[in-house]
Amino acid sequence: MRLHLIDGTFELFRAHYSKRPGHVDRSGRDVKASVGFASSMLNLLEDAEEAVTHLAVAFDNPVESFRNGMFDGYKTGEGMDPALAAQFDDVERATAALGICVWSMDRHEADDGLASGAARFRDQVEQVRILSPDKDMGQCVRGTRVVCVDRIRGRETDEKALRELRGIGPESIPDWLGLTGDSADGIPGIPSWGAKSASTVLAHYRHIESIPDDAAEWQLQVRGARRLADNLAERRDAALLYRDLATLVEDAPISTSLRELEWKGVPKGAYLDWCDEMAARRMESRPRRWRK
Repeated sequence: MRLHLIDGTFELFRAHYSKRPGHVDRSGRDVKASVGFASSMLNLLEDAEEAVTHLAVAFDNPVESFRNGMFDGYKTGEGMDPALAAQFDDVERATAALGICVWSMDRHEADDGLASGAARFRDQVEQVRILSPDKDMGQCVRGTRVVCVDRIRGRETDEKALRELRGIGPESIPDWLGLTGDSADGIPGIPSWGAKSASTVLAHYRHIESIPDDAAEWQLQVRGARRLADNLAERRDAALLYRDLATLVEDAPISTSLRELEWKGVPKGAYLDWCDEMAARRMESRPRRWRK
């Protein structure tokens, strides 16, 4: 048995900005993202190679989380396309109409839900597959038991692949993001620290607090070491805060049993009602498996 955990917020954004034609519901409201999301989920459920049996979709709702109280510059929903922002509840209803378990994050983020699901269920299934391209999800990878899947690029990342890609293990991913920053989350990082330099240093020291302030004490050769060390020494507290921002929690409120995550097919009545509300007649015949 494999468990599929899906970054619903990412999928919603992807559907909204896709090249697919626009779509409005019966009231004339833009619901392209929600309908596109539902189509994407049906594609996943029909994918013979993925062979989905148990899954959950995690959403940010709202975008803000407890991390906004930790750092003023952390990401918010400001500047989001209003048509997209208006569909956060719609897409959760679309997910439920497909018979898929919804993890709606309020104080936490969707990524926290995915990390919590991976931690809770990884010893109960053959494999947990996290469907998200976000860099911070790398911290959840465990051997081949927990992997990340990028549906856009068709790329699967297990722990070996992660080490080849980043030069570090899962335990150092939050430190790496603390040093390099993550523009998607509003984490600025430390000046001069790039992906390569952070990977090289963390491959040796693993965590930020183990990196000496004085480059002369570094036990490895790194280009620009003095500048890197000086910048980190001046901003070490900030680097540790940024690492905390990038560290996913594993106790977010999610399902407590695998039974809740079993997909038994699309509930016909609820789904057809959703199609009618969305004015999505072409979607009515899409499901291949109805719930009995």
